[in-house]
Amino acid sequence: MVEATQPRRLTPKGQATRARILEAAIALIARQGVAGTSVEDVRAAAEVSGSQLYHYFDSKQALIRAVITRQAESLLDPSLPRISTLDSFDALRAWADAAIDQQRQSDCRGCSLGSLAGELSVSDEESRGDLADGFLQWKDLILNGLNAMRDRGELRADADLEQLAFALLSALQGGVLLSQTMLDVRPLEAAMDATLAHIGSFLTDPVGLPGR
Repeated sequence: MVEATQPRRLTPKGQATRARILEAAIALIARQGVAGTSVEDVRAAAEVSGSQLYHYFDSKQALIRAVITRQAESLLDPSLPRISTLDSFDALRAWADAAIDQQRQSDCRGCSLGSLAGELSVSDEESRGDLADGFLQWKDLILNGLNAMRDRGELRADADLEQLAFALLSALQGGVLLSQTMLDVRPLEAAMDATLAHIGSFLTDPVGLPGR
């Protein structure tokens, strides 16, 4: 994924300013959407000057691309179960629970990769490409975990891991979209539970299958 244009080297103060602008943009987009969020809105919320904002993001498009990149990297947030270690059913369940809790804590109003895709994938081809790259990155990380499980003999050899990875990603994104539309976390819970149950059906030893 291509990161939005930014200086190659930033001082600690510059990094903090850029992060503040980005966090302000994410918060505003969660409430107002991309179309309803202007550069001036972001500048005021971040409490920076216009020249400061344009120093780090030379256009609204650059800012939106940075938001997409940040949300695509959210699965690697150190405060959440690391997707790079999703190599057991327990880890998959913990990651699903973290995603559900994240929606619950934001009252199903957060700025997610899925909500960005719903607004931008049809109208903005450049953003659509960035979003697709982000989703494929997530799919490949899930797939790596499933491959590790099969290599250890925990998943049956006949399991289509690519399909299972796409199914889990689709459950996450479809569940988030419904939850954000209905302001109810239950669609995400149902989607993740059903998909994890399907993955669990391929376990070589399903006895004591972990549940939420």
